[in-house]
Amino acid sequence: MTDVTVRQFADVVGLPVDRLMAQLDEAGLKIVNADETITDKEKMQLLSYLRKSHGKSEALSVSQPKQVTLKRKSHSELRTSSGSRTGGGAKTVSVEVRKKRTYVKRADLVAEEEDRVKAEEEEKARILAEREAALKAEQDALRKVEEEAARKAEEEKQRREEKTRQESEETQRKASEEQQKTEEEALAQARAEQEARQQKPESERKAKTAKETAEDRRTKYGRQELHVAKGKAGRRKKKKAGGFGGAVKATGEHGFARPTAPVVREVEIPEAITVSELAQKMSIKGVELIKSLMKMGVMATINQSLDQDTASLLVEELGHIPRQISDHDLEAQVGALVASEVIGEKVARPPVVTIMGHVDHGKTSLLDHIRSTRVAAGEAGGITQHIGAYHVETDKGMISFLDTPGHAAFTAMRARGAKVTDIVILVVAADDGAKPQTIEAIQHSKAAGVPMIVAINKIDKPEADPDRVKTDLSQHAVIPEDWGGDTPFVEVSAKTGDGIDKLLDAVLLQAEVMELSAVETCPAQGVVIESALDKGRGPVATILVQNGVLRKGDTLLAGQEIGRVRAMFNEAGQAIESAGPSMPAVVLGLSGVPAAGEDAVVINDERKARDLAEFRQHKQREVKLARQQQSKLEDMFSRMGAGEQVTLNVILKADVQGSVEALRDALTKILTDEVVVKIVSSGVGGINETDANLAVASNAIMIGFNVRADAAARRIVEEHGIDLRYYSVIYEAIDQVKAAVSGMLSPEVIENIVGLAEVRDVFRAPKIGAIAGCMVNEGVVRRSLPIRVLRENVVIYEGELESLRRFKDDVNEVRSGTECGIGVKGYNDVVVGDQIEVFERTEKARKVE
Repeated sequence: MTDVTVRQFADVVGLPVDRLMAQLDEAGLKIVNADETITDKEKMQLLSYLRKSHGKSEALSVSQPKQVTLKRKSHSELRTSSGSRTGGGAKTVSVEVRKKRTYVKRADLVAEEEDRVKAEEEEKARILAEREAALKAEQDALRKVEEEAARKAEEEKQRREEKTRQESEETQRKASEEQQKTEEEALAQARAEQEARQQKPESERKAKTAKETAEDRRTKYGRQELHVAKGKAGRRKKKKAGGFGGAVKATGEHGFARPTAPVVREVEIPEAITVSELAQKMSIKGVELIKSLMKMGVMATINQSLDQDTASLLVEELGHIPRQISDHDLEAQVGALVASEVIGEKVARPPVVTIMGHVDHGKTSLLDHIRSTRVAAGEAGGITQHIGAYHVETDKGMISFLDTPGHAAFTAMRARGAKVTDIVILVVAADDGAKPQTIEAIQHSKAAGVPMIVAINKIDKPEADPDRVKTDLSQHAVIPEDWGGDTPFVEVSAKTGDGIDKLLDAVLLQAEVMELSAVETCPAQGVVIESALDKGRGPVATILVQNGVLRKGDTLLAGQEIGRVRAMFNEAGQAIESAGPSMPAVVLGLSGVPAAGEDAVVINDERKARDLAEFRQHKQREVKLARQQQSKLEDMFSRMGAGEQVTLNVILKADVQGSVEALRDALTKILTDEVVVKIVSSGVGGINETDANLAVASNAIMIGFNVRADAAARRIVEEHGIDLRYYSVIYEAIDQVKAAVSGMLSPEVIENIVGLAEVRDVFRAPKIGAIAGCMVNEGVVRRSLPIRVLRENVVIYEGELESLRRFKDDVNEVRSGTECGIGVKGYNDVVVGDQIEVFERTEKARKVE
């Protein structure tokens, strides 16, 4: 090859000239200008350098191949005569035959398999050794703790005995000194009295006055003096200048005396208390408390929480008096305060009506016709996934409606709707009859003690059968009025509007019978129907007011969240100033997203309301920590015995609190003996960077229900390849998680017996061993399938066939009713009368129902 310039060579290999010049320089070729020529020898030097830099070596290129491929070609010609009747010439066709055969080294494959099996056994042995070492280390640590606690207790006992002895000696010495001093004072007083009697009357008077003054021991203000030691009475001396507090006489005595009897304390024990807090209440060291817990069979750390019963037993064991207190005292105080404020004249209020029923039976469409709106078309999948609260002014009067979902996953929402309602409208499709969610709605209504009105929908369809609906519901103790029951049945059509007026008349008649009333002149009380986190407005809660009037500026306590109402909106998004009884309102201004179903009250005492909110948040944190607490030692052993479970971690975010509850409950019910679904985190609002980092740390998949991820979260998802899925229909999310769990299950292995042969005779071959002459009684005996040797219907060997012959020919299979010779690989103890069972294993994928 002729020499070319560096620039031309860069064009040939497709590299920039600068990069090629840098590679030449790294290879040791001193080329300054791109127009200089490069020889073949320099090209080979550059190629060798590049190979070395990429990890290739000459030894690798000459290593022996693991497989050899042979290719052969053969050429031949075929002559064919023309098919024409006119006698045309013959045709010649060239035929080329290509053959290709690949030979693989079996020794390499066997060696790789042996290395893999050996590595697995070593890994199992290492894991077992680590577990045994960890268990032994924990036992040693426990033993050391007990020994250290016993040693410290013995030292403390000796120290206290020595201190008691010293104090007793000091007390005896002081008593003797005090007695001696008293005797000296009595003697001096007797001498003074004798001298006084010998003096003049004036002196007697002064002495008598001094004696009475000394006996009375009174101050000039007429108060009794304190009981102090002799010689210490009178005014205090002024502090000496030049020092802080003056000079103090140093003595070896402390200011407190040792109690002569054990101090028994009354210890207040809440529902949950940590070991350190309990030790502080009893004024003992935490180590002593942990030691006592060990004696009771409880392994606990200094920061671990104890339940009320365990803590009471421990306090009694240590000689103190336990007094159990309830954590709900503050709740009771606030509840009593709220109940005491519900006073005033009761006025009539509109009824709260909940529409319940099976999915796709027309609940939302019926409410649409009453409201003259189109809500059902706006829901994803055409099914309701939130509780919709509406305040409707009809021609018949004012009514508040709650529209609940009908899907099976929204059980908690339906139960919540039944608890806050006055009347339940049970919607049943005339062409479908009673379904599972219909029966569940009846159970919720009866459990809440709410009267029910049945609306038989879709009567405009040709296949509608109202009598079938009545028959189905009568089996569940819902008897129509025309059959002698107490439940009104109204035939309606949400599509044409037939029967809507009759339904409203039935609702208002039932409300009039119930005489619904509420107090308007008290602080507002209600229930959180739904809550969500709005990106622009913050926490948003839909509250149904039950008593009082909710106004802007009120201090509202909803569950563990508190805040001042900044703005209020109705269901149409219009701003309102207040909401009275039976009216739903969307409230802004809370500190967080309250849980759906929580009570919402307006409390005038803001300090008490904040204390209650903090207490509820503290309780919520304790419950969360208790759920995350690591398993005990015995739980670890039980898991080791049962085998390891595969965990599918899920991070769940949704638009409203009700959807979070429904999805969390539905996903946690997907449970098998091999795979368990764990909700690592769930919440309301969009997917942010914190959620994405948590998914990376916990190896979790992320599910967004009617929410999306922000830019920072999307960047982390793309970098780490996190599985992020968006859904707007709940059963699609549940089905896909079930499919993912099904893919993680190990397949089910099924064994099928394909053939059975009976040993009629046994022949001994010097090189092969025992050959069983058999008659195939059932099925087919195949060489490639595993076998079992049965003796008196008991399995004595399981292996594979070494040879299968029919007369002198090797065959692949022998059918029923045919004789054959069978050689069992690695087993020569075959006797006449044994049976050889041939079977095959098939794998079947398992599914989560």
